[in-house]
Amino acid sequence: MGNDHVASIIVDVATEGTDKAFDYLVPKELSPEIEIGCRVKVPFGPRKIMGYVVGFPEKPATRRLKPILDVMDIAPPLTPELVKLARWMSQAYLCPLITVLHAMVPAVLKGKYQRILRLHPDFAMKKLFVEAEEELVRLLQKNREVTLNRALSLKGVDRSLIREMVDEGLLVMEERVKDRTTRKRRIWIGPNRSVDALRQSAKTLPKSAARQKEALLFFAKTGKEVSQPELLSQLGISKPTVDRLVEKGLLYREEREEYRDPFAGHSFEKTVPLPLTSEQEKAFQTILGPLREYRHETILLHGVTGSGKTEIYLQAITEVLNTGRQAIVLVPEISLTPQMVKRFKGRFGEKVAVLHSALSDGERYDEWRKIRSGEVEVAIGARSAIFAPFPHLGLVIIDEEHESSYKQEEQPRYHAREVARWRCVEHDAVLVMGTATPALESYYSAQLGRYRWAKLTERVQGRPFPQVDVVDMRNELRSGNRSIFSQPLKKALENCVDQGEQAVLFLNRRGFSTFVLCRECGESIQCPHCDIALTYHRVNQTLRCHYCGYACGVPTQCPSCSSKYIRYFGTGTQRVEEELARLMPGLRVIRMDVDTTRRKGAHERLLTAFGEGKADVLLGTQMIAKGLDFPKVTLVGVIAADTMLNLPDFRAAERTFQLLTQVGGRAGRHQKPGRVVIQSYTPSHYSIEMASNFNADAFYQQECKLRKQQRYPPFYRLFTLLFSHPDRVALMQAGTRSAKMLSSRLPKGGELLGPVPAPVPRIKDRYRIQIMIKYDHHMDEPTILIDALRQLKTSFKDPDLRIGMDREGVTLPIDGDG
Repeated sequence: MGNDHVASIIVDVATEGTDKAFDYLVPKELSPEIEIGCRVKVPFGPRKIMGYVVGFPEKPATRRLKPILDVMDIAPPLTPELVKLARWMSQAYLCPLITVLHAMVPAVLKGKYQRILRLHPDFAMKKLFVEAEEELVRLLQKNREVTLNRALSLKGVDRSLIREMVDEGLLVMEERVKDRTTRKRRIWIGPNRSVDALRQSAKTLPKSAARQKEALLFFAKTGKEVSQPELLSQLGISKPTVDRLVEKGLLYREEREEYRDPFAGHSFEKTVPLPLTSEQEKAFQTILGPLREYRHETILLHGVTGSGKTEIYLQAITEVLNTGRQAIVLVPEISLTPQMVKRFKGRFGEKVAVLHSALSDGERYDEWRKIRSGEVEVAIGARSAIFAPFPHLGLVIIDEEHESSYKQEEQPRYHAREVARWRCVEHDAVLVMGTATPALESYYSAQLGRYRWAKLTERVQGRPFPQVDVVDMRNELRSGNRSIFSQPLKKALENCVDQGEQAVLFLNRRGFSTFVLCRECGESIQCPHCDIALTYHRVNQTLRCHYCGYACGVPTQCPSCSSKYIRYFGTGTQRVEEELARLMPGLRVIRMDVDTTRRKGAHERLLTAFGEGKADVLLGTQMIAKGLDFPKVTLVGVIAADTMLNLPDFRAAERTFQLLTQVGGRAGRHQKPGRVVIQSYTPSHYSIEMASNFNADAFYQQECKLRKQQRYPPFYRLFTLLFSHPDRVALMQAGTRSAKMLSSRLPKGGELLGPVPAPVPRIKDRYRIQIMIKYDHHMDEPTILIDALRQLKTSFKDPDLRIGMDREGVTLPIDGDG
């Protein structure tokens, strides 16, 4: 600790005015517990609030300091490196430091919890105590466990005394969360002597100690520890029998926390490293070099679907673990985890912690604590797993690195790819970004030589790419086919099922029908709180807003003109399911979308059922587009390839290309060849054409050309400011004033667009406008503009005005980055 008496603390008040460290006095009794990254309770004005210790100043800002009231954690939830990362993120993403620190800590830690004291299981063997210790021991013998605050209320008992008793093995202290996430504990009994010594001791016992003898011979035979309840029931002995053997030092007793295991009941078959193809070996060596030299390198592992990227990940992790370092694996979608977890658990067993949103709070907390306490060496999870508090990070893998879900949509609006890169630089670790369809920014960086580029151009065992057919839905319409399914897709589906094979049908929309329209006046039924059409859900006959959650029954007549001619338009997953039942009676369909996978374990249950052949067709939204690997899938159908092309987003073509390539990659991954049928109303669009020909290089060149012309990333940096307010006039005034202020601070050649209405102009009764700022990516960070953006939030005194800032392309402070 830099200064014995003062700590710098970021308090839990997320306003611009408090976005700085405040100095507090460290009371002597708390001094041993206060470290960088720990959470403390401090007085702040009239309140007592939580804060994070971020440093120890040499010279405090003022002499009259208030003292820290309490330390909240036994071990700090954040490491000094994560606190340093939080400072960088706060600067890079223009958000308060406290919001970043909160994002790094598991949600369950933000609940209320107590510290509990208990007597150590081996307590009886210890010596006598001073008076204050005796009083605390008596209290614990009477109550089994007490809170830390109750213990501290005893005369003569203070924190340092309790800490000594914990260190000496007299007491056990644990944190207990006050919701459903209390931890399980179990007592274990094990042999404390060699097998021969146990047999010898059993012989010397008197005849009256037959039960003790039986217990000793049991451990001499097994040599393994066993839980106390299991031992008592198995041998039919009593606890005092075990107590006496523990007192004699022949057996040991240990009370341990038992983690909730989200994978209890799952057996993971142990796997061994597979032989690598020459292409895989070459890519693996690209990763191995910097790993063994403890040198930071960013590697783009650009491998076609089915080329065996996961096996390279597994072997790279093995290398890292052999050097005593740790690894983080990021996967994009929750649906990837069952198959992913199986592969990683199969190879690394108990060394793996899994962090994803389908876990209960308690399970997530236990998995996180295994990481923090050093019990595991590999963390697999979605975006936020990048904050896993590993002290010796050697490798970070981002699977499907192009995925948009790696970008956080609310503050702090970070991109996991950029955060991963910062951490890898800090640890001299290797960052591997694997994908069949790189993000344009990654492709461009690899082209320039900023990233190492490892390519896998062939599928494992030389399996061919599926045949891809693009069906022009305009011709289907002209020939009188008004069905969701084109004739080629229907025929392919029938052939597939007749041959006992499986199909995957992909549609990027959930619900039954996209919108409800009046054919008399042309009005669609809108959400009263958002400027967006309501989506029809057939199951419960409701119209729902997918932005604010508003729901209502289906009207029998048009709310605008009272006409009865109301009809469902567009296509959702429920409607496709119904149409399938009509066209092909008896077809077994599993539907996967947000509606069918809400419940815990639903993803895994549905995918397992499909893998076991309990359905002919897997129908789903984006969550089935990638990572899935089923041997019997030979057909993939894309119902509407155009849905993403029409979004107001400069990445629309890129996302369409990526999605079609990924979806196509689900077919023919094993012995049987695959086929892909893509239905589109714009089959000649370059993203659809090039995805159907698996022509990635041509697509990226074309997209780069367009992005450069239109001044978008990766050639230009982008700030998007989103203003929202319940009053439209006040909102426009704030937007206009902001645009005026910022336009005078633009760097040379910079461009300010707006204010204009946001793509969805109103959500939850709040009007929304946006301003976009572009500037050349070769420029240094324009300090004057960044400062102006930081001041922007504090320059308005209107409490109803919200300003969100998002940025594309952060300048990472990395040497030799080109």
